[in-house]
Amino acid sequence: QVQLVESGGGLVQAGGSLRLSCAASGGTFSSYAMGWFRQAPGKDREFVARISWSGVTTYNADSVKGRFTISRDNAKNTVYLQMNSLKPEDTAVYYCNAQRGKDYWGQGTQVTVSS
Repeated sequence: QVQLVESGGGLVQAGGSLRLSCAASGGTFSSYAMGWFRQAPGKDREFVARISWSGVTTYNADSVKGRFTISRDNAKNTVYLQMNSLKPEDTAVYYCNAQRGKDYWGQGTQVTVSS
């Protein structure tokens, strides 16, 4: 069973950038599709981005297209989310997700964007 640990969250001004990392252990990382989700206060968890096991295919939510980029390094068992041009509405807890038949989640990392 894979374990996921996110890092890289923090406080940033609108227009700024952050890079989130998710380190995986306990499983064959390269066999999992990986993704990022987020949950703002009082809202449901929503999809942000996904990347295939090989890294060839990515998919972003419309709300982050052109601003966020998901990538992975299978040699380091890590998936990244580069977030540029951040907006206050991007404020949320960001969760890493691994998928292979079932879903696995990290504990989340807080991202706060001030206006």
